[in-house]
Amino acid sequence: MITILIVFHTQTGNTERLARAVAQGVEDTSNISAIFKRAADTMAKDIKDSSAIIICSPEYFGYMAGAIKDLFDRTYEELKDDNKVYKKPYAVVVSAGNDGQGALTSIERIIRGLRFKKVQNPIIWKGGVTEEILMKCYEFGRTIAEGVKTGIF
Repeated sequence: MITILIVFHTQTGNTERLARAVAQGVEDTSNISAIFKRAADTMAKDIKDSSAIIICSPEYFGYMAGAIKDLFDRTYEELKDDNKVYKKPYAVVVSAGNDGQGALTSIERIIRGLRFKKVQNPIIWKGGVTEEILMKCYEFGRTIAEGVKTGIF
């Protein structure tokens, strides 16, 4: 079974809404399952066992959410040399309060150390949640799911 892990953190609910739209896009792809988890509840095993990972973070003070950083801190040593994560497909969604670049840069810097493989340009959204961004996140999830399913990613 192909599974895509969608990891998120949220304070206001905005990032969770974006992550849920991504998860729905994954789920609406045949023979693909979405695993939807808060960063605080995600373990290294979840990452290892998934076929791909989508990280959804708000931007706080020009940086990723502390809970996302905590996930990396808790799992890095176990994952860094594990062949199960070598070139694991990943993508990022940032709900930005600023321009989102600081959050994205900090996430991607850590992911380089984990040796994941970027398969989609990130979504960086500034402002309130709209139907437009929910549809974009839904399509993002579907695109990544289809790519994983067909072996493109």
